[in-house]
Amino acid sequence: MNVLPRLAAMVGALTYFAAAPVAHAQQEFPPPQGKGRVVVLASGTAGPAHYTTVAREIAELGYDVVLYDGNQTAGTRGDAVKADILEAQQMPHALPGKVALVGFSLSAGMFLYYGTQMSDLVSGAVLWYPDNSFIHDTPGFVSRLRVPLLVFAGARDRSRHGSAVARDGELAAAATAAGKPFELILYPDADSDFAKGGDHYHPGDYADAFKRTADRLKVYLGD
Repeated sequence: MNVLPRLAAMVGALTYFAAAPVAHAQQEFPPPQGKGRVVVLASGTAGPAHYTTVAREIAELGYDVVLYDGNQTAGTRGDAVKADILEAQQMPHALPGKVALVGFSLSAGMFLYYGTQMSDLVSGAVLWYPDNSFIHDTPGFVSRLRVPLLVFAGARDRSRHGSAVARDGELAAAATAAGKPFELILYPDADSDFAKGGDHYHPGDYADAFKRTADRLKVYLGD
């Protein structure tokens, strides 16, 4: 019995699976009507349990929200972001079409840099206090920006790198100058993690940011 062909096939399969991005554990929050357009929501370093309230509130708007652990997207050069999107599109309550991204802190940074290049899969992104410390080439970032962005930041943010809020402004200004849709909303009294359930929850700023999120998702995905 010649085992060489079978060995070659096994090696090929192992090579494929090693190279292929792997989707991570997720939690689906279906919309009230049963099925809806997909929102891929990913957590900051605190983990997905920290963001279930936000996920439920977005699902109540009529979207199929799929929540991921943003920690698992770090260091994957966007492979995990793409894999999570593709998995979310196959959820039982998902309607076909491009997804919207909603990210917080760490995952918002991954969406900011990698997710916004995936215009074949993503219609737009809403990012809360994104990690931008690893983005050093502003012109390069702007040249690869393919989807519209709405970014929220707190002026009193001390948890991100000290220059992060200023960096938000620099990226937004460069994108706008290049004709790319990048809107930055800065909350003067907010710290980081001001979303509901966060360590620095700020009810007024959260309510405003959530309304803006809802309005922007209508643009990205429709009612």
